[in-house]
Amino acid sequence: MARSNLVTRLLTALVGIPTIVVLIYVGPPWGWALFLAVALLVGAIEFFGMTHPGDRVSLAIGTATSIGVYAVLWWFGKDARVLVSMLFVLPTFALLATLLRLGANETTGMRAFAMAFGPLWVGGGLVTLALLRRDAGESGPGFVVLALVLSWFSDTGAYFAGRFLGKHKLYEAVSPKKTVEGALGGLAAAIVGAVVGHYFYVRALPLDHAIILAIVAGGIGQAGDLGESMLKRSFGVKDSGGIVPGHGGILDRIDALIVTSAFTYLYTLWFWPHP
Repeated sequence: MARSNLVTRLLTALVGIPTIVVLIYVGPPWGWALFLAVALLVGAIEFFGMTHPGDRVSLAIGTATSIGVYAVLWWFGKDARVLVSMLFVLPTFALLATLLRLGANETTGMRAFAMAFGPLWVGGGLVTLALLRRDAGESGPGFVVLALVLSWFSDTGAYFAGRFLGKHKLYEAVSPKKTVEGALGGLAAAIVGAVVGHYFYVRALPLDHAIILAIVAGGIGQAGDLGESMLKRSFGVKDSGGIVPGHGGILDRIDALIVTSAFTYLYTLWFWPHP
């Protein structure tokens, strides 16, 4: 079963990766942003399907809000007034939306929190991949690839290191299969990917910055993976969905990426020595 699942994952990657590479390097920034918006739509449906089971109205509200956050950050992300307004309006809107769909009092707090957190986590995280492509100039495609590599290499390195070397549980209460050895293997793989990036696909990234970014973003990306596992466990689901063969749902694939991408984007805003 494990071998079959690995083969399915590899076949899915063989189909998906060329499409993604074409969108990143050949198409316009808005084409890549539109592709990510579709992923956001599916991810938001999965998220609110977990947090608001059986409530299609709340699912629609949460999904629309996630798309709204994505659009606001894409078009107005550099306007501080808009950002501050969104941070104040979104929690208030979440409370009002929950009041309108009250349901069981025992879960209202969780549902109100999810209505504010979900759009920022999924919509805000994914839009950073689009913003990297658009706002980092000629290095934009390279930084997008870097964010993807930090996430995918970390995940793959953790999988193989954990499978062959794993002995010590990392966080058994949340994810019983993850190990300390796997986490370290994931960080090592992320560093390798970032170093390769410095020499090949994002040469404007200094080598020392690449290594530090790999450790920080790769490590926090693994925490994002654990965070999504925590959410799924709390809602009693194994996978967020089943749209990606061999991988589960969209959220199961981007849980680390939306964190890794966000911190890569923050790096370009605050620390990247623009050429």
